[in-house]
Amino acid sequence: MANPSSSARGRGQPDADRVILKLEHFLPYRLSVVSNHISQTIAAVYAERFGISITEWRVLAVLGRYPDLSANGVAERTAMDKVAVSRAVTRLAKTGLIERETHDADRRRSVLRLSADGLAVYDQVVPLTLDYERDLLAGFSAEERATLDRLLTRLDLASRPQS
Repeated sequence: MANPSSSARGRGQPDADRVILKLEHFLPYRLSVVSNHISQTIAAVYAERFGISITEWRVLAVLGRYPDLSANGVAERTAMDKVAVSRAVTRLAKTGLIERETHDADRRRSVLRLSADGLAVYDQVVPLTLDYERDLLAGFSAEERATLDRLLTRLDLASRPQS
């Protein structure tokens, strides 16, 4: 007859000496969940009004702040997957929200910038996102907001690959 503990292990039961990940307390998971909640909430607004996705908005936001980047430059600034950025860039170019200009020195490299229509969308979405951020942080004191900013900056730096 099988040992009850080995039988239980065979059915996906935790082993007594196995380390269990308490996912709800695991920082990367918690940050991801919070980020998803925040992104999805505000994305519902700009998706409905402008028909753009979270990834597309991030591309527009980066180009609104840093015009004339390549798609790789956008991917680096956002830490998004290059394929996702490439798809978003293709769609945004098709819808006329961004313009692509081939780089003179390297015909394979193109720089991106917001079109007039893209700037109009950017100018409408930015106040919505800033209002949402203000509402989200309304329950925090100025000191808590400053602490949160410092901690997020430290986490960002600590999470970057060491070169």
